[in-house]
Amino acid sequence: MTKKNDKEKESMNSFMVRNEKELKEHSKVMEHVSSNENVKKSGKIPDPEQHETKTDKDDK
Repeated sequence: MTKKNDKEKESMNSFMVRNEKELKEHSKVMEHVSSNENVKKSGKIPDPEQHETKTDKDDK
């Protein structure tokens, strides 16, 4: 593979951050995000879970 192809492949990943600097910045932002529990306490409905497990489906 050429360097260009490596870059294209690398950019198609599903990572939220690309390096340690972005990780630190993202971590600071995430510290201020409300948990589902806090959202419920404030009388709001939290976002639904994005992935159901087999046991979640069996409970419904």
